[in-house]
Amino acid sequence: MLTRRFAVALTLLTCLAGCAGNNASPSADSGSSATAATSAGPSATSAASPKPSDSAATESLTGTVEAGVEPNCRLIKDDAGSHVLFFEDPSLKTEAPVGKKVTVTGHSEPGMMTTCQQGTPFIVAAVSPA
Repeated sequence: MLTRRFAVALTLLTCLAGCAGNNASPSADSGSSATAATSAGPSATSAASPKPSDSAATESLTGTVEAGVEPNCRLIKDDAGSHVLFFEDPSLKTEAPVGKKVTVTGHSEPGMMTTCQQGTPFIVAAVSPA
């Protein structure tokens, strides 16, 4: 019985020791900061605030804005596939309502984590009627 308790305790300590090194915070020069998304906010939920990288190429997408499968997610589909829209300025979201054909200008962030579960993240810097 004592051997079994020792084995369980040893296993628990090993697991905790493995997790101890995973509390690293992002470096200050990473270019993004973690933020908590709120349902009241006009942009879709993301794990980090979108910050354009120096290598991000500006591109434009034209299409009809569609509702995503998750709340507060908006998409535009084109020949390259679906793009989930995130707005640099939250007021831009009112210019791209669901059902309206628009042209959005910004850049793709394919590595960005989102809760939208579909489309390549696209950071919108400007919206104009199509």
